[in-house]
Amino acid sequence: MYNKKKTGIIGIIITVIILILLVFLSNLKLENLSYIENAFSKIVMPIQTGYTYLKNKVTGNTNFFTNMDDLKSENEDLKKQNSDLEQSLRELEIIKAENETLKEYLGLTQKYTNYATRPAYIISKDISNYSNIFVINAGSKDGIDVNMPVIADEGLVGYVISVTDNTSKVQTIIDSSSSVTATISTTEDSIICKGSIDKGMLKATYIPTTADVAEGDIIETSGMGGIYPKGITIGKIKETMQTSNILDRYALIEPAVDFNKLETVLVITNK
Repeated sequence: MYNKKKTGIIGIIITVIILILLVFLSNLKLENLSYIENAFSKIVMPIQTGYTYLKNKVTGNTNFFTNMDDLKSENEDLKKQNSDLEQSLRELEIIKAENETLKEYLGLTQKYTNYATRPAYIISKDISNYSNIFVINAGSKDGIDVNMPVIADEGLVGYVISVTDNTSKVQTIIDSSSSVTATISTTEDSIICKGSIDKGMLKATYIPTTADVAEGDIIETSGMGGIYPKGITIGKIKETMQTSNILDRYALIEPAVDFNKLETVLVITNK
């Protein structure tokens, strides 16, 4: 607005100057006209050039502001497109996660074809130094009942200790109050695996004095005790601990299941 007003004033000034010069020229003799024309050109041309420059400058500024409005509009459109793309990406990630879960379920059911099973995933965990319990998204309405074994792709997880209509609580084998009757796969010797507060490890006790226990030996469920079926992998011996009394010796077992990363499980509904 200011630039347009300024340009108008300059135009008026130039017009007045031209009128004065025309009056002046009308009183001159013809012989002096060419001299005056030359002088007039020298005076008027710079003014005319300046006026044209200012006019173009103002017009350019108008175009600049118009372009700015266009850029703002384009920017808003791009922001919306970006937001839409981010939403689509989140939806794809959710679909991908669901597909991965379904693949895990399929892999589990194919691996444990000898059992009738119900897949589930963990919805909450209660973990402390002494307890390791979690809740799954399947309950009595899904055929889940107390004392049903729970497994994962790598091996034994634990068993169901309580149920509601839609959820179940599972005590893991690394819970400090857990105890599993097991065998050493290489010797068939029976042992007891207990939960431990030692960094998620299991403690093997009641090892027969004649048993030759070695690091790396695989530990499996024995099928005794009324809860777990026979032959499910529990873990492997990580370290043997000798004591002054051979009857008190024990071993530390590394669970086959990584409980820190565990998300999907199978509940065995028949044994």
